[in-house]
Amino acid sequence: MSTGRAGDKIFANGALGSGVLLLAIMAAIAVFLIWKAIPALQANEANFVTDQEWNPNAAPPTFGIAQLAFGTVISSFLALIMATPVAIGIALFITYYAPKRLASGLGYIVDLLAAVPSIVYGLWGLTFLVTKMDDVAVFLNDYFGWIPLFGGDSVGGRSIFTASVVLAIMILPIISSISREVFAQVPTANIEAALALGATRWEMIRMAVLPFGRSGMISASMLGLGRALGETIAVAMVLSTAAGISIHVLKDGGNTIAGNIANSFAEASETGRGALIASGLVLFLITLIVNMGARAIVARRKEFV
Repeated sequence: MSTGRAGDKIFANGALGSGVLLLAIMAAIAVFLIWKAIPALQANEANFVTDQEWNPNAAPPTFGIAQLAFGTVISSFLALIMATPVAIGIALFITYYAPKRLASGLGYIVDLLAAVPSIVYGLWGLTFLVTKMDDVAVFLNDYFGWIPLFGGDSVGGRSIFTASVVLAIMILPIISSISREVFAQVPTANIEAALALGATRWEMIRMAVLPFGRSGMISASMLGLGRALGETIAVAMVLSTAAGISIHVLKDGGNTIAGNIANSFAEASETGRGALIASGLVLFLITLIVNMGARAIVARRKEFV
């Protein structure tokens, strides 16, 4: 018994230490970003929050985060909207519909997509997807231009929408894999009870599986969103840089925080590097807010777990 108590104490202290260490690392990252960003923010002649121009290498430097933050948020949320239904559908098919041999193989294939490097997605998007998306953008603009997102002029393949498609493909395996694990944990008694009452397979999923896995699906989606928010290389390769905020996602051009850091860091001056670090701080805060919101949603759904 004494050995068990000692082991429990060691485990509890180790878990506590890990949690404190994680918080300390996050705080250290925040302090580092603020420390490095302050000189550039003090030299900035524009409003960092609301200005759309990004020219920190000028004399005097003028830069704002508005356009970059807008491009980051809208491209990531579009990717989340496109990827989540497909990923959950794949997870449900593998867990409850596919034969065991087929399900095992599909699971491996989906998981392998998460191991593909970002630059491979970027090269594929630049050399293949961009050329195909020209026609898609024209089609959406012609027939769905009455929707503000698909309206506007100068539509093309190197747009926010194309970048969102690439991001959706990148985050799909993350959402699908976690959702699949959550669905596999649904109590067998719940499933058998629904089937015993005469429910079809879809009705069983709707009544027993989805309510149980709702918190897990939300968590999986937020992890995917975090990946999309921070993606750098793929977005930088697919998206052509253009100034100004535009709600029209089919329009050629745009920018994101991560993509701007990748494109600008090599040629940045000392003030320019500080400005890029300041933009990284904004991305850090956006990701933190998104995750805090996800935790709040999950906490409200605890009755389904």
